[in-house]
Amino acid sequence: MLAVVVAALVVSTLVARRRGYSVGGETVVRCRQGHLFSTIWVPGVSVKALRLGWYRVQYCPVGAHWALVQPVRDADLDEEELRTARAHRDVRLP
Repeated sequence: MLAVVVAALVVSTLVARRRGYSVGGETVVRCRQGHLFSTIWVPGVSVKALRLGWYRVQYCPVGAHWALVQPVRDADLDEEELRTARAHRDVRLP
């Protein structure tokens, strides 16, 4: 059973990466208010957020609020947006 779950998570990560999302590590996300920031996004794992399928409820460090966030493809952002998102990071866990 555990092998099936791990295989499903690996496949979902590979599919998302193939579609241009950088999940499986440091990922740029956008909250519902449009703020961009980076977070650690590992499919199937969340310690500091509530997972809701492809979305997560997480603290937005840019707007200082809790929000629904989703990954953004790097190709959909210009250089300034990428730089801004990478400069704003959520809380790192030790």
